Parts: sequence; structure tokens; C-alpha cells
Amino acid sequence: QVQLVESGGGSVQPGGSLRISCVASGRIFSSSVMGWFRQAPGKEREFVAGVSWSDSATEYADSVKGRFTISRDDAKNMVSMQMNSLKPEDTAVYYCAARRQFLSIVQNTTAAYIYWGQGTQVTVSS
Repeated sequence: QVQLVESGGGSVQPGGSLRISCVASGRIFSSSVMGWFRQAPGKEREFVAGVSWSDSATEYADSVKGRFTISRDDAKNMVSMQMNSLKPEDTAVYYCAARRQFLSIVQNTTAAYIYWGQGTQVTVSS
């Protein structure tokens, strides 16, 4: 079984930066696509970014391109996301997720991910 634990959320003013991270237990991390999703109150959970394990290819939602950067450190079983130029509309609970082992394509749907963390709150407000 894989457990994902997020950290690093918090409150920041518009234009500020935050870095959130997710540590995975288990041996599958290095061969699993990792993703970040977010869910704002009253809205559906949406894809933010993902990174493959095979070639470290990345994908981003249009709303965060150029502002967010996802990265992975297989030695630490960790995936992180640097979030810059944060906007109030980035406020949400951010979830780390993992695809089934050995699938290499980053997908942007929640159904494609089978392991989920508990989430970390990110609030952008003045």
C-alpha cells in the first residue's frame, strides 16, 4: 500500500510564493507518475500538474503554466511543486496523487490516479 503525505501549505498574499511537497511511502514511487490536483470550495477537483517517472516529462494546467513548477526527487520519494505569482483563485486544498506503477503518461483526470494524499490547504489572500 502507498501512503502520500503532503506538507508546505499555508497562507500567502497575492503575488507571493509557496512550495508544497509530498512524500510517498512504499517502493513504487520511482516508477509512478505523480500529480498535483486541487479543489476549491464548491468546485470539482482539478488537475494542476504532473510528472512522469520514465523521462520526467511534465504537464501543467493552462491556469498555472509559467507560474508553477513540479519536480520529483526519487531518492527521497518526494514530489514538490513551487508555486509563484500566486493568485486568489489558486486558493484550494492541494492533493498529491500517484498513478498505478509503470504507467508512464501524465493524465489530467482524477480517475487516472489511484493513490491520494489527505491534502494541504493553500490560501492566497490580502
